[in-house]
Amino acid sequence: MTPERERATKPEDLTRLFVELGNAGDAEGLAGLYEPDAVVAFPPGQMTVGRPAIQALYEKMLAAKPHFSLEKPLPTLRLGDLALTATPALDEAGARAQVVRRQPDGTWLRVLDRPDFRG
Repeated sequence: MTPERERATKPEDLTRLFVELGNAGDAEGLAGLYEPDAVVAFPPGQMTVGRPAIQALYEKMLAAKPHFSLEKPLPTLRLGDLALTATPALDEAGARAQVVRRQPDGTWLRVLDRPDFRG
């Protein structure tokens, strides 16, 4: 049985939920932050497409027991049911950016994720 997890009620919740689920080692929960056909631009130079592939990506990543830190978000850009969220990275990545979409139930999920952007 899949545990009940907190859902993002605003775009900015997704970054906090990512940090919490990542630090808990919850790859399934991380994948649940994405739409079924979402795209993650990771590993660098590659695209990971679809929730099952995203979950497999995070399972592999979480096996190394990384620690995620909450990064201060930049102002969110919204247009209807779409939003662009971003944070300046605390590591060498430069910045992180995501396009998120409001779901029919009012929650938000990631559609496009660029976790490693060097401008």
